[in-house]
Amino acid sequence: MRKPRDFDGELKALQDKARDLKSRKVQQLGELVIATGADALSSHELAGALIVLAETKEAGKREAWARRGAAFFQSRPRRNAPTTDRNADGAPAQSSGGQPTPSRKGAA
Repeated sequence: MRKPRDFDGELKALQDKARDLKSRKVQQLGELVIATGADALSSHELAGALIVLAETKEAGKREAWARRGAAFFQSRPRRNAPTTDRNADGAPAQSSGGQPTPSRKGAA
């Protein structure tokens, strides 16, 4: 005979996992606000800007924002990877003594 499934235990485990994921999402959003410098804005300014962004339906604007966001993340080194092992593109650094990659857009 098969062992009956513990639906209550499985449901509790899923609820715990959902709570942990939501908590991690909130923490990552806070880290993103700080990393972008948006923590200098008041909560009203930040909320207003986010509302406008969420309400925008223009594909061109959204694509431009996505490109700018991707460039932001590519220009920032990951915390878990030493900067000597990675360049701004995330590819392994070359030891051939090539020119250093600028870390900020517009740096020359």
